[in-house]
Amino acid sequence: MIPLHDTGKIIMKFAIKLAFIGWAGLIGFAAQPASAVNYILEELVNGLDMPWGIAFLPDGDMLVTELSGQLRLIREGELQAQPVAGVPEIYYAGQGGLMDILLHPDFPTNNIVYLSLAVGDRDANTLRVIRGRFEGTVLEDVETVFEAAPTRDTPAHYGGRMTFLPDNTLLVTVGDGFDFREDAQNRANHIGTIVRVSETGKVPADNPYVDDPAALPEVWSYGHRNAQSIIYDAETDTVFQTEHGPRGGDELNIIEPAKNYGWPAITYGIDYSGLRISPYTSHEGMEQPLEYWDPSFGPSGMTVYRGGAFPDWDGDIFMTSLVFNHVIRVDMDGRVSGAKQILFDEIGERLRDIRTGPDGALYILSEGTGAGNGRVWRVRATNR
Repeated sequence: MIPLHDTGKIIMKFAIKLAFIGWAGLIGFAAQPASAVNYILEELVNGLDMPWGIAFLPDGDMLVTELSGQLRLIREGELQAQPVAGVPEIYYAGQGGLMDILLHPDFPTNNIVYLSLAVGDRDANTLRVIRGRFEGTVLEDVETVFEAAPTRDTPAHYGGRMTFLPDNTLLVTVGDGFDFREDAQNRANHIGTIVRVSETGKVPADNPYVDDPAALPEVWSYGHRNAQSIIYDAETDTVFQTEHGPRGGDELNIIEPAKNYGWPAITYGIDYSGLRISPYTSHEGMEQPLEYWDPSFGPSGMTVYRGGAFPDWDGDIFMTSLVFNHVIRVDMDGRVSGAKQILFDEIGERLRDIRTGPDGALYILSEGTGAGNGRVWRVRATNR
């Protein structure tokens, strides 16, 4: 490690040869050789309060959500002192707050931004998705796109990640509320589902349960626990998702409509009390994960790398860990997963999200070691 200094920002340069980690769904792992990877890890911004989601604006600026309710603008590499105005009131408790951010596919012409947030109070709260027009320092014409039903009385497991499909319909992950896991098998509510709505919140006519009186029409898939990342990859026409297990059983999934992903009827994890949740890890009619992890690493954010800076990583999946403070790279061959690699553990903090920037660099959100010192990191290539 060679520490460098540039305008007050710590830049660390690494030429590393890391071991791939083969989990195979078991405790422990086996090392396999990996190629050398050269990168520079640099801190771009400090001073964020629990950063949760990041979006890249066409002019190179960035928007970052803070769980406590602020939408922050990073302009020309500097965190602006004043939060973006116009963000509605949130319910900030437990895991609830201002969560994901997503730009409309036509953002360069319409300036529309989507935000997921918790709303309500201790006795009745839920996940809501809003959209508004970003006008540089303010969010205008804010309207609700989706609200999960029913409300619950727990500030946990909201899900809250979003991605667009090619037809401009929106997928939103909805958590199981922690105490309501059995409802994840009930399509008559939004608990433990992934929902699909139009860009304005209407129900698409081709949703799988739109004509099913026993289901809510927004439901696209179900049997989920707490999915805190979801990505549509255009190159493979695939929706990838990660999902928190309990003690063990974190998952990487390929999501398809009308599929049941099993929670809590099947799981590779046990309850936090140590008791068994289900005796089954598989069942007819329920999907198996592409990969699962035991022990849990706390999957929080994900990107499918598509960029020119790291050609050896093209198509690979990167996932941030809240438990082990590192990034896991899954070597992908299309929709087939392979070896795993631990990366960027030198940050040494809980990692909330990772995204591929328009410049081909990877951007990572870390929560910091105390209130108000969450950070944005950039991983860029260096000449060999």
